[in-house]
Amino acid sequence: MSDKTFDPKLTVFMLVKTSPEWLALPIDDRFARLRETFEPILRRHAETVRLRFYDAEFYTARLTDLWVWEAADHHAYELVVEALRETAFWDRWFAIVEIIPAVENAYATNYGQVPLAA
Repeated sequence: MSDKTFDPKLTVFMLVKTSPEWLALPIDDRFARLRETFEPILRRHAETVRLRFYDAEFYTARLTDLWVWEAADHHAYELVVEALRETAFWDRWFAIVEIIPAVENAYATNYGQVPLAA
């Protein structure tokens, strides 16, 4: 998302694996459940949290997807996780394999330097 007003302070890489139960659902049902359950949480926190989905099952057996969260701050991210934990997406339809929090360009910012450009 290229929203210039959103300046995330935290990025979280959430490594997840779909469950056999999720994969057994017809595709239309999966998307309906995403819209009914996941999407309202994202809308509720849209001012402070963004999410991007990446498919990884083509390249690794450890996980199937990578969810990249960008948050205005740690608390905003925590609120989204708390909401997700109350749904079947957390540890029923998707196993949370690993959570990796990171701060973009902290190496440069912490030393008062300009980040490398790519």
